[in-house]
Amino acid sequence: MAEKKLNGTVIVTYRCNARCSMCNRYKAPSKPEEEISIETIKKLPKMYFTNITGGEPFIRTDIKDIVRELYKKSDRIVISTNGFFTDRIVDLCKEFPQIGIRISIEGLENTNNEIRGLENGYQRGYQTLKKLREMGMTDVGFGMTVQDKNAPDLVPLYKLSDEMGMEFATASLHNSFYFVEAKNIIKDRPMVAQNFENLVNELLVSKSPKKWFRAYFNHGLINYIYGQKRLLPCDMSFDTFFIDPYGDVMPCNGTKDKEVMGNLNEQTWDELWSSPAAEEVRKKVRCCDRDCWMIGSVSPAMHKYIWVPAWWVITHKLKFWTKKKYSMYENKIVRDLRDGKVTKEELDKCSTCDMCAVVNNGLSEASMEQLKDRSGEEIVDADIAAQYSDK
Repeated sequence: MAEKKLNGTVIVTYRCNARCSMCNRYKAPSKPEEEISIETIKKLPKMYFTNITGGEPFIRTDIKDIVRELYKKSDRIVISTNGFFTDRIVDLCKEFPQIGIRISIEGLENTNNEIRGLENGYQRGYQTLKKLREMGMTDVGFGMTVQDKNAPDLVPLYKLSDEMGMEFATASLHNSFYFVEAKNIIKDRPMVAQNFENLVNELLVSKSPKKWFRAYFNHGLINYIYGQKRLLPCDMSFDTFFIDPYGDVMPCNGTKDKEVMGNLNEQTWDELWSSPAAEEVRKKVRCCDRDCWMIGSVSPAMHKYIWVPAWWVITHKLKFWTKKKYSMYENKIVRDLRDGKVTKEELDKCSTCDMCAVVNNGLSEASMEQLKDRSGEEIVDADIAAQYSDK
């Protein structure tokens, strides 16, 4: 019998050089000495897909060693990055031309730079993507977290990615220990939903079946920003996992507080995956009320319950043939807000936003200790300066 492969995300660092308005991870970095080692990575199970993320993964100077080891275990790898470390990204892709690269770009130039707080961030990201395409890289693209400020840029950015022959991934605001954030919320849901509707129709009219299924994913984002139940079951911790820089294995990055199934620095994978602690986390997942709709949990669910998105796609492609477009008002909750059957305040209570929450940042004691004397920004800036001064 073939060994079951999992879907994994490896958070290689919590250090980040960006200053994103929707994520405070940059204020809470991990200590380099504590970050997941190659020896621990060797203990990971077989995976059909691995996402490498952070923080900013390319802050790790040993990122090539990490990728080299993960390719022994994973059929496909995609790295999520802000695209700032162009030299390191290009160098990695020369050795691993089959790897996927997703660069976070939060809108057109002014919008992106305001949200991400990186000087010249848009041009750095865009030029990195352009260079990768010139190298012949095929699995590259944009990643965008949609919010009030950048929703009008959603379709223009998609069209730019389409012209460049690139992938286009979307998400929306979320609150969790991973983002060190509890107050993210969409304020103008109808406006944001309208822009998602426009994107869904752009995707449905394309000739790519892959984009048709992405249309379903973005339909689910409308459902999510209105605080509704997930369109598909969540099986995180059953066939999908996250591992953080400290070796802690978790179901996902969407929980309010860090939920730990075990620590791979101290255990074998089999011990960890079948432990009582892991079973307790799985019970929590089955009762989870976060209703996240992020690609890390939705993509595996779309494959597992393929008939649900497939039927949605078939239905909406048929509508196109009868000259009917997708409408956000297909969602009952969108109609209910429009018709005054539910208030904005009631929907706010359904979101992951918690104005009274104490943010758990998921850091170790040693990582917390370093923040007593310096800010996270100062620590990471000094770290990057030292890396480049050694050259």
